[in-house]
Amino acid sequence: MTTLNDFIEEQLQDPILKEKYDALEPEFAVMQAVIDARKNQGITQKELSELTGISQADISRLERGTGNPSIKTLQRVAHALHMALKIEFVPVKETQKT
Repeated sequence: MTTLNDFIEEQLQDPILKEKYDALEPEFAVMQAVIDARKNQGITQKELSELTGISQADISRLERGTGNPSIKTLQRVAHALHMALKIEFVPVKETQKT
């Protein structure tokens, strides 16, 4: 039986699909960072909502990746979690052609 990870790895052999998947990585990273930070603080989405003044529905959208948060929104979340928001540009690794 094929696992989900095996299936994903197989699908990512397609260069076009891999390119599109990789393009989503920054969004996934933001989603996961918010979830991890909130859980590490031991608070619920509702509690984060109360601390930030951002609706619980919008916190949920942010964590699911269906929202499009501004930097100001991310700063509010970071501040409520006693954290600093860090955004950086890093060099892109060039793919080696074989």
